Amino acid sequence: MKWIVGLGNPGSEYAKTRHNVGFMALDRLADRHGIAINQAKSKSLIGEGHIDGVKVVLIKPMTYMNLSGEAIRGYMDYYKVPLEDLIVVYDDMDTETGKIRLRYQGSAGGHNGIKSIIQHTGTQTFNRIRMGISRPAPGYAIVDYVLSPFAKKEKELLDEMIENACNAMEYSLKHTFEQTMAKFNG
Repeated sequence: MKWIVGLGNPGSEYAKTRHNVGFMALDRLADRHGIAINQAKSKSLIGEGHIDGVKVVLIKPMTYMNLSGEAIRGYMDYYKVPLEDLIVVYDDMDTETGKIRLRYQGSAGGHNGIKSIIQHTGTQTFNRIRMGISRPAPGYAIVDYVLSPFAKKEKELLDEMIENACNAMEYSLKHTFEQTMAKFNG
């Protein structure tokens, strides 16, 4: 079984914001495979199903971004799932809008959701799909930027990036994360 966590903030006011691309990618993956993400468990909304014959659990933490680690730790402890089977999908300002970057370890890089996961799991080693949102223009507050929606001119890039993230998630179910990184990091 693989468990995939998309990071974001709960609530309709955040639905289309840059910080919620992890939720957007998970929703697209769920739609592709007819999985309903609607069970409330471990401070999250969860959907269970099969993709290409592999059992998957899609998880959207409802803790708000800064406390994402609480939901992940709760799920890990209750269901006794190994961290090696986890993929975290989230927004990344150091990656250009429209691009994805895969990693299996590293620091939080200033991302509070990742910082929380590292704090609650005690490791920086877990699989990640970083979805690019670029950096704000100079003088634009980072918190305002990540909580703002994508510009109209970015919609096509956003859609392509979500598709690529879903393709990477699907590929990773039947291949090692190293193979997935080699294919999707170009």
